[in-house]
Amino acid sequence: MQANLSKRINELLVLAVLERGPAHGYQIALSVEERSGGAFSFQHGTLYPILHRLEAKGQVRGSWDGEGRRRKTYEITGAGRGELTDGAEELERQFRTLLEVLGGTRAA
Repeated sequence: MQANLSKRINELLVLAVLERGPAHGYQIALSVEERSGGAFSFQHGTLYPILHRLEAKGQVRGSWDGEGRRRKTYEITGAGRGELTDGAEELERQFRTLLEVLGGTRAA
């Protein structure tokens, strides 16, 4: 479950960044780290498989830009926006339940 939850959170973090506008991989990584106050970060080998997976699912669209040193810019699709909404709601329910369970373990 932990691996699936971590994977899901990482995908939602990328989608949340792209909801603000198109970005290339390095920008996405920086934005996630900035917006989370350093709580979340991506290594080079972690982010690109996530982007490729989201692209294969049709949740992001990538396009090459620039001349010389080209880079791929990603943007969220309608399917990605739907996944972001659904995923955020699902995580909220899961974490609310988790906090309720943990709250029951505290000494009074």
